[in-house]
Order: sequence, then structure tokens, then C-alpha cells
Amino acid sequence: MKTWKKRTRAVHAGTRRSQYNEVSEAIYLTQGFVYDTAEDAEARFIKSGEDEFIYARYGNPTVAMFEDRIAALEGTEDGFATASGMAAVNGALTSMLRAGDHVVSARALFGSCLYILEEVLTRYGVEVTFVDGTDLAAWEAAIRPETKAVFFESISNPTLEVIDITAVSALAHAVGATVVVDNVFATPVFSDAVAQGADVVVYSATKHIDGQGRALGGVILGTKEFIRGTVEPYLKHTGGAMSPFNAWIMLKGLETMELRVRAQTETAQKLAAALHADEGLQNVIYPGLPDHPQHALTVSQMGFGGTVLAIDAGSQAAAFKLLNALEIVTISNNLGDAKSIATHPATTTHQRLSDNVKAMLGITPGLIRLSVGLEDADDLLADLRAAVASI
Repeated sequence: MKTWKKRTRAVHAGTRRSQYNEVSEAIYLTQGFVYDTAEDAEARFIKSGEDEFIYARYGNPTVAMFEDRIAALEGTEDGFATASGMAAVNGALTSMLRAGDHVVSARALFGSCLYILEEVLTRYGVEVTFVDGTDLAAWEAAIRPETKAVFFESISNPTLEVIDITAVSALAHAVGATVVVDNVFATPVFSDAVAQGADVVVYSATKHIDGQGRALGGVILGTKEFIRGTVEPYLKHTGGAMSPFNAWIMLKGLETMELRVRAQTETAQKLAAALHADEGLQNVIYPGLPDHPQHALTVSQMGFGGTVLAIDAGSQAAAFKLLNALEIVTISNNLGDAKSIATHPATTTHQRLSDNVKAMLGITPGLIRLSVGLEDADDLLADLRAAVASI
């Protein structure tokens, strides 16, 4: 498997077959497992073997297949699947941090990630310093000898800032800090986060991994020591486990993920380039455009701009009018789906932020986040152009 390319790993890695030698992975819908003897039960609770399971909250054969496959795809030693992407973010951070620890985080984050850092961790005595993620001098100034971890989204939601994983990781590792990267927008298809210095990578599997709007899921990826020694004890006792059925859905999603993501990215590039010239919009933000502030970094770090772009209609009223005029693109708050989805971050995903913080993060009243799906590019462009013309 070490010589397999990503697309092959996404189809075959981690497969476990029952005695029936099924082609499609089996769904083990069981919450518990039987032991031959009381002594076997005792031994398994002391130390479980590679394919020995105790309780579905601790692990499950279907879930283990997903964990092994996504770890092989990302290039990590191990993974722990969670009930949602936010369970993964919370589990990765909370499992490793204690009162008195210091974390440095990029300021531009998804609203729920901000809540964990601003409200949850600080409530229990963790000190959090926020910085402009694109400013390496700010990272250097904020990281201290006692800093325990740094956290950032490799591409921020929703303003699409791109963080230099290699440079930030070098600063963090100089003081022994753990680098935790939320890599959702980069996707496992374009990710080389571990090779670029990340210690821990988290995904919302709800997004591109499922990619078809069916189920919630998340995953934490890292060394076996971190996953089994730090993450697993926390999550198995606090209950953030992925269900076997959802794990099966994610396994099926991985099989087609690269084809979907590359097609979506190709369309996103075409839409961004076309809309960039539309005088009806104040701004178009897409890492794949040459005028994006981190375009060169995007090319070197990912190779491509990803499946999401942002457009600014100029005001909330104009943004709402544009959204309501769309016929193909749906209004929702997910992303990475086969269907193109648009959302207004200022009033949905980031609505809890103050106006001053939104302005600081670039979440303007007219900003619309557009997740590009698998529809025909010409149809999507016609739909968007007609909506822009309506304002």
C-alpha cells in the first residue's frame, strides 16, 4: 500500500472482509461484542488487540475501516472517527489541553471553532491568543516557550485566507508545540498537511468525504501515540464516537471523493474567473485567482484553489436578493456537497460575532460563501450571472 497513489488508497485501504468475502464493506450495527470466556473479557479490557473490540463507543469494525482508510490517505499513523466535524475539533484540542496551557490560534475561523476556543477552553483555564493567521510575524510574537498548541484552518471559513502550514509549524515546533490543522477546505485530495509540518489534522467528514449531504461525521488524524494515548481515552469516555452506519457512508464517499473534488474545483476556478469580471459584484475571493493575496502559497501548498469561493454583493439587501434569485444553487449552510450551496455567513454561520469582529475578519454584510457542486459549469454560471443581474 505504501506505493499506492491517493485514489487507490481511497478505494482499498483498511478493508476488512468477513468470512463471506463481500466486495462492499460490511456494516457492523452492534453496540457490543461477545467474549468466549470471562478471562477473555478481562484480557481485552486490559489491552485490546488490533481487531478486538469492546463497545461501539470505543471502536467498531466498520468505523475502524474508515479510520484506517482516511489515515492512509492523509499519511498519518492512525485516526479516530467522531460523530461530527466539531466533535473532531473539540476532541483534538480538549483531549490534549489542561488548565494553564497556552494556545495560539488564527483569528479567522468557523463560528463553532471560535466558540470552542473563546468559550469552552477559556472556561477551564486555557489561555488562548488569537492572531492574523496570514501574518507570520504575529505568529512568532504570540508563540511562547510554554505554548502547548497552535490551531488554524488551512483555508479559513468563509473569507478563504490561506495559512502557511510549513512556516507556522516551524515556529510552533521550535517551542515544542503541537500543530493542529482544520483541513476541511483543502480536502484530503489536495492535502499534504502532514508532510508540510502538521502534527494533527482534523476533518469534518460531513463535507467532501461524504459529499452528498447524507450524514454527519468527523475524524482526528495523527500519530498512533497521540490518537490512542490522548484522543481515544477522552472520546471513548465522553461519547463523541461515529456510528457504524455513518462510517460506512464515509467509506463509500471516499471511493469517489477525488473524482468529485477535482471536478468541483475545476468548475469553481471557471466560476471565479468569470464572476471576477462581473461589474455587479464588489469582490470575488478565490485562492485559485492570481489576485488572491496567498495565491502563490495556494499553488505551492495545495496545487489548486479548492471547491469554495466567496462573492461580495455589496450589502446584506443585495446579498439576500441575489440568493433569492438563484434557481440551481441552493441556500443552505453545508459545503463540499454534490449540490452547489450558497450561504450568507454574517447572518448564519458567523451571526453570533459582533459587527466589529465580523468587519475585522472581512465578513462583510454582502459576503456570500459559494460551495461549488457537480452541476454543469455553464448552467451554474448562467444561474449566478442572472442572480447578479437581479441586484
